[in-house]
Amino acid sequence: MSAIFDVFFSFFRLGLLSFGGPAAHISFFKQEFVDNKQWLTQQEYANLVALSQFLPGPGSSQVGFAIGLHRAGKLGAVAAFIGFTLPSAVLMLTLALAANYSHHHPYIIGLIAGLKIAALVVVVDAIRLMFSQFCTNIYLSSACFVTASGLLLFPQLSTQLVCLMLAALAGLALHKRLVLIKPNNELMVLKTGSINFAYLVIFGLLLVLPLLNPPPILQSFSQFYQAGSWVFGGGHVVLPLLQQALSGEINQAQFLTAYAAAQAVPGPMFTIASYLGAIIGDQTPLSYAATATFAIFLPGFLLVLAFADAWQVLAQKAKFSAAMQMVNAAVVGLLIAALYQPIFINAVHSSLDITLALMGFFILRILKLPLYIMLISLGGAGIALLA
Repeated sequence: MSAIFDVFFSFFRLGLLSFGGPAAHISFFKQEFVDNKQWLTQQEYANLVALSQFLPGPGSSQVGFAIGLHRAGKLGAVAAFIGFTLPSAVLMLTLALAANYSHHHPYIIGLIAGLKIAALVVVVDAIRLMFSQFCTNIYLSSACFVTASGLLLFPQLSTQLVCLMLAALAGLALHKRLVLIKPNNELMVLKTGSINFAYLVIFGLLLVLPLLNPPPILQSFSQFYQAGSWVFGGGHVVLPLLQQALSGEINQAQFLTAYAAAQAVPGPMFTIASYLGAIIGDQTPLSYAATATFAIFLPGFLLVLAFADAWQVLAQKAKFSAAMQMVNAAVVGLLIAALYQPIFINAVHSSLDITLALMGFFILRILKLPLYIMLISLGGAGIALLA
């Protein structure tokens, strides 16, 4: 039991301090659990990070979940999730409740306008980084641009899912022509392993929950679960999936405010679900926020439990690796489409907005100041100039 509490408080402390997104979180985890506490070896940690890259879900949270699993079993995994997520989820819930009561105030309107522009800057920067990482040849670039074009023409959730599945099939067909990422055999600890199909069955059954016509709170659970099931490539990718899934319940201003708020708080970006859940369940915001948060993280964690022993074997198969590469490239296309709708058309209305966006890029990429400085700067500029 002491190991479980140790896991919880270690991750809770990191959850209070972990600004900077998934890449920064993974660095914090390495410093804390490999270098300082020595819970894992360098090789074991590298295996966990690689596992998170092959599965849909919140990458850094999946790594934390797997560290807790490694340290103290399934209860340790749950303790790691709660500890790392709780500070961010509470902050997002608080911001959502404050927005509900003060969204007509002129200063709040200006702040939201500035944060919308900050969201534009963050997504453009994410696209730039992800394109250079995932679209390294003509096949992968084609998957990206075909996906973006399809979504701009037919902006539905079904289009997103079809594009991801077609990208995976194309990867299987073109695996001999793709430049594959070669697995680093030095980092492979497990040479054999099997898939835990029980967790895969649970994962699949929850995907078909909408067919049962569940009550409202379970409908909300299903919406967030569906979004969390298709997030390849990092937290930013949840943006277009949630935007489509919740289009009938969340307006564009609320959605972009939630996204900007998720950039401003520590911890995983997936706690945007805490904000959106509280908005959807405005009569019982706490229960809806908790349900949405649990639902969006759950698919990624079920897949970690299912593939933790088998992923190394799969990763070394050329067809599997090629399919994952094509899916990652298609994910960049999802973000490109989301950059236009809902982000650009809701954030940019004048040359002043473009000017603020350029200022945000200058702060983030030229001065290379931390993300929170850019958020504070554009939020403050929104209050001063747009309120």
